[in-house]
Amino acid sequence: MRAAIYARVSTAHNGQDPELQLRELREYCQRRGWQVAGEYVDIGVSGTKEKRPQLDQLLTDAHRRRFDALIVWKFDRFARSVSHLLRALETFNALGIEFVSLTEGVDTSTPAGKMIFTVLGAVAELERSLIVERVKAGLRNARAKGKRLGRPRSGVDAIKIGRLRAQGRSWAAIAAELRVGVGTVYRAGQKPSKNPIAHAAAAD
Repeated sequence: MRAAIYARVSTAHNGQDPELQLRELREYCQRRGWQVAGEYVDIGVSGTKEKRPQLDQLLTDAHRRRFDALIVWKFDRFARSVSHLLRALETFNALGIEFVSLTEGVDTSTPAGKMIFTVLGAVAELERSLIVERVKAGLRNARAKGKRLGRPRSGVDAIKIGRLRAQGRSWAAIAAELRVGVGTVYRAGQKPSKNPIAHAAAAD
């Protein structure tokens, strides 16, 4: 089996050395008879960072099926949050890639590991369902209170638009000046106005 190993340290100082993680990960692959197909190491990168160069490359290679299993030293070396871990596990499962966390003893290639993955997946699905239900309940409550939902309308001055059009300004130029979309300016400019100058200019 082709295995990828991932290690991360948040700083290159204070005695943190990714080699400590890598050595144990390589030894694990050797014991299992797995070929190390790639090593991905992020150095000086916080676990809370959205973007990690080597982790991003690992995920890209996963979709290219360049390895069959991923070995990490510990969950928190790999995932920045529980939700991130669950999403990654779902992705690996869909790609047919096994996931091993050495310290926690989780291995999705074993029956016990598959059971843990199933439980985690069920928890994630329950969490998503609860979030959706809370959002729906919030919308129902807002409607009951008579609140207007959706994107707020952009306040535009149709009279000013008409005057600018009368000066020969384009829709795009007016939109840039008013800091709104061209479509918003155009629709406002096409509406009948009580100001005869604005109405005449919009009709040009």
